[in-house]
Amino acid sequence: MQKLWGGRFKNETDYDAYRFNASIGFDKRLINEDIEGSLAHAGMLKECGIISKEDGDKIEEGLNGILKDLSDGSLSIDESYEDVHSFVEAVLTDRIGDAGKRLHTGRSRNDQVALDMKLYVRNALLNTDGHLKELQKALYDIMSDNLDTYMPGFTHLQKAQPVTLAHHMGAYFEMFLRDRSRLSDILKRMNTCPLGSGALAGTTYPLNREMTAESLSFTEGPTRNSMDSVSDRDYLIEYLSALSTIMMHLSRFSEEIIIWNSNEYRFVEIDDRYSTGSSIMPQKKNPDIAELVRGKTGRVYGALVSLLTTMKGIPLAYDKDMQEDKEVAFDAIDTVSDCLKLFTGMMKTISFNKDIMKKSAEGGFTNATDAADYLVKKGVPFRDAHSIIGRLVIHCVEKGISLNELSMDEWKEESEVFDKDIYDAISLSACVEKRVTFGAPGEGSMRKVLEFYKDYLKL
Repeated sequence: MQKLWGGRFKNETDYDAYRFNASIGFDKRLINEDIEGSLAHAGMLKECGIISKEDGDKIEEGLNGILKDLSDGSLSIDESYEDVHSFVEAVLTDRIGDAGKRLHTGRSRNDQVALDMKLYVRNALLNTDGHLKELQKALYDIMSDNLDTYMPGFTHLQKAQPVTLAHHMGAYFEMFLRDRSRLSDILKRMNTCPLGSGALAGTTYPLNREMTAESLSFTEGPTRNSMDSVSDRDYLIEYLSALSTIMMHLSRFSEEIIIWNSNEYRFVEIDDRYSTGSSIMPQKKNPDIAELVRGKTGRVYGALVSLLTTMKGIPLAYDKDMQEDKEVAFDAIDTVSDCLKLFTGMMKTISFNKDIMKKSAEGGFTNATDAADYLVKKGVPFRDAHSIIGRLVIHCVEKGISLNELSMDEWKEESEVFDKDIYDAISLSACVEKRVTFGAPGEGSMRKVLEFYKDYLKL
């Protein structure tokens, strides 16, 4: 049982209690951040004259040596230590002697772990943003290639109005754009450095907290309240909330891919690399990646609820409950990273059955609104036009035909306003291309949006 404390204890900690308390099994993934923070702290201690230059140089050399040995595999983490901080300090002291014992001067494990988590989350957040950008690039390519790929738009999972595949994909592009915006907001808010806050009340040593904040690229400087610094997990709650929203968007998208992949729709063909088969039914090609993304959404939600529940009753300042932030956060971060990478791969290789999508758009009376608008433009009040087209739809349903298949006599039986130009007015291309308001599926509008996306993605 290797630990950093014990001077005031007479009896050894119960082994099971020690293992229950220990965190190295999961906080070992913070080792690079722990060493990065220790290097900044040691450099500041040396610069401020709190430790000698000789000791500072030894500490820096020793820490860099540990980093190198971890990287090349010549050093592995010993999980008999209580936490990653204990392990690093023990190895350092073993290598450089008493100078290693001076590293913790003016520092507590409370501000140390707060720093490590912020550094880790900051890097993870940037990685999440990068994965989202790659997915947006894949969607941009699909949109660029499908400005005239017609498909039905849905409300209540029923055919509503015709749109294009480009327009449909653009809805998800916008969701992920907002996700990236949320990550950017979180990054700015969390980018303050807690190092130097001590256990909760700062320290009597003349630390230069601005120096460590700058050396660790905390653009908003040091934190302003030492008690809040060591007990703040708002940034992690915000990040888990953002990850949950990302997963909600991916889950909605996955649900549509799953539906579109079904035999009833056949809108898409998922590449073999992102499909699986059945152990008993040889014909099956299942959308398992999309289904797993949908399924793992609850797992990420669980991490957010878990941390919110952990934090809700904790008095100031640090309490051991807060150790529970790491496992759920690490799992959520890994889960979202995997989901984004695999979903992007699936979207880069997916095939769209354009003819089937177009045929589907031609059915289901998706042009009914345009037929009503035709009457409005001829002077018929919209509410009357709505009723006229509704009756014509009933007539078509009973005959098993579409509006396009109505004879001129059938049109005029409901309203003399109809003329031969009704057929052009409700054609699939007209229904889409007439929608020219910004944000609508018409090609002119979509090209403006794509220019914005191109600039946004810096393509």
